[in-house]
Amino acid sequence: METRGQSYRYVGPAELKELVRAGGEGRSIHSAADFGEWVSELPLDELAEPSPFIVDGNGALRLAPRRSEHVVCAGGGEVLSAGEMSFREESGWWVVEEVSNQSTGYCPDISSWPAISKALDLIGIHRPPGFTHEVTFRRCHFCRELNLVRGKDFVCVFCGEDLPLEWNVGEPG
Repeated sequence: METRGQSYRYVGPAELKELVRAGGEGRSIHSAADFGEWVSELPLDELAEPSPFIVDGNGALRLAPRRSEHVVCAGGGEVLSAGEMSFREESGWWVVEEVSNQSTGYCPDISSWPAISKALDLIGIHRPPGFTHEVTFRRCHFCRELNLVRGKDFVCVFCGEDLPLEWNVGEPG
């Protein structure tokens, strides 16, 4: 049996989760044709900016229009990864230009990359070998605030305490 990887629950603001509506989740992309259809429906200026994505619990990539919330894209459910992705057309094929795990609603660890790579490989979209921009999220054990770690400085920006080296954002805030 294949391992699906760690799943991430929504840890962002409650008011954003209230935006979730049945049938309003991001577009599931199962093939290059699905992706082509999604891209063709976007205004041209939207392609110039990264789009929110999630990889759902079944390993499917879901894409949403720019300025959408990850929790809405996921339909409020748990994800295997989340972040932002930009694309470009190259010799008649679509490729992922940039991809990050930047999602302050799910705060996925950089170890979520295999879920993304597998989803993109199944669709047949060329991708980089890893995140082009990695974001490290940690929750402070002392003040419980969520932190974005800058460089290798694992110190809470709110209270100055040391942050854990291992991902812990799923702990209650």
